[in-house]
Amino acid sequence: MNTLLRPLIAAVPLALLAACGSTPPQSATANGETMIYVSSARPPSSIATCLEDKLPSARESTNAGATELSVGSGSDASYFVTLTPSGYGSVVRVTHGASSSDDPPEPELRFDVARCAT
Repeated sequence: MNTLLRPLIAAVPLALLAACGSTPPQSATANGETMIYVSSARPPSSIATCLEDKLPSARESTNAGATELSVGSGSDASYFVTLTPSGYGSVVRVTHGASSSDDPPEPELRFDVARCAT
């Protein structure tokens, strides 16, 4: 029984990472709809610091108690990351910005968000 349980437990983080790696419908990325929406046990400040380390083009601000990161080069952000405190950590929401740029590439952003939220 123990040998069956080990691979299952090891697969859980991979399943979470795979969920973050799925590509949203084209309309979701084009219209600024939510691309990623996950809960994390980490506090918003910890996730923000991690993302800023991994994404040098991230700029942090706060709005109504939430931490917001604009990600991308130039004045038009490619992505917006909103980190909202919750009773057990934070809620992470990522949307595609108005910019048609993918800076950084979407798979890289998804990987970094998954890595920083876990």
